[in-house]
Amino acid sequence: MVSLARPAISEEIRIGYQKSSTLTAILKTNGELEKALAPLGITVSWHEFTSGLPLLEAINVGSVDFGADVADTVPIFAQAAGAKLAYVAEEAASPSAQAILVPKDSPVKAVTDLKGKKVAVTKGAGSHFLLLAALAKSGLTFKDITPAYLTPADGRAAFVSNNVDAWVAWDPFLTSASRQSGARVLSDGGNGLASYKRYYVASAVFADRRDDALNVIFSKLAETGKWVKTNPKDAATILAGLWGIDAAAVEEANSHRSYKVGAVTVAGLSEQQRIADAFVAEGLIPKKVDTSNVKIWAPKGF
Repeated sequence: MVSLARPAISEEIRIGYQKSSTLTAILKTNGELEKALAPLGITVSWHEFTSGLPLLEAINVGSVDFGADVADTVPIFAQAAGAKLAYVAEEAASPSAQAILVPKDSPVKAVTDLKGKKVAVTKGAGSHFLLLAALAKSGLTFKDITPAYLTPADGRAAFVSNNVDAWVAWDPFLTSASRQSGARVLSDGGNGLASYKRYYVASAVFADRRDDALNVIFSKLAETGKWVKTNPKDAATILAGLWGIDAAAVEEANSHRSYKVGAVTVAGLSEQQRIADAFVAEGLIPKKVDTSNVKIWAPKGF
C-alpha cells in the first residue's frame, strides 16, 4: 500500500517582518509560502517588528532566521555591530516611496526652511538617510534640525497633532498620511538623492544551512512582486484589510514601490557605501564599514 502520510516536519523557519513588508504580508495571508516549503519539511512562524533594526538584531542573536524586508540603511547598522548576516534578495530602487512631509499649511516651502525645526524620523530607517541626504543637498546638517526619533505610528501621531514640523515617512504610511491630512511632499528620494532599495536578509548560518529553503522563498517573493504590479486593485484590497488603510491609498502607495525582486550583487550595493559613509560622518556609526564585505546568497535557477 502506498503511504499518503506527509513528510515529517524537520524544521521551523522563523520569519521576521514589518507592517510595511508588502510581499511578506501577502504571503503570510495567502499561505503560499507554507505550501511551497512543506515538501522540504519546513513550517513557518511569523514575527512582527515595529522597525528594521530590532528585526536584524533578532536575526543576529538567533531568534529569527529570515527578515523580510528592511530598508537599505538597516543592514549597515547591523554590519557595524558585527552581525553575521547574508543578503538574500533586494527590491529594485523606489525613490518616491519615502519622503519628507510637512502640513499643508506649513510655512516650510523648501528643505532649507527646516533649519531650527523639529523633524520626526525613524532612527536607522531608509528615511533617516533620505533626511541626511536632503539636508546636505540644501547646505544643512543634521545639527541644524531637532530630530525626534519615533516609530512610524508615533511619528504619524506627532505629525497630525502638530507636535513636529515635519515627518520623514515611507509607504504605506507616507501616502496614507498625505491623502488624509493633505500633507505636502517637501522632498522624496528622486534625482539620485536616495534610491531606497529594500533588502531581504537571513542569518549567515541559516543561509549556509538551508540554501534550498531560501531558493523557495526567493521564488515566491519574486512571483508575489510581479503579481502585485499586475493586479494592483486585488493587492490593494488584501493589504487594506491588513493595514487598516483605505484600498485606494494602498493602491497609490504600491505604485511608488518597484516590488521587483532580484538577486543582490556587490555592484548593486554601491549606494550602501555612500549611506555608511554618511552615517559615520554623522557619528551614527562608530567606525567605517566596508559594505561589500558581507555574505551574499545567490539564488539558483533565476
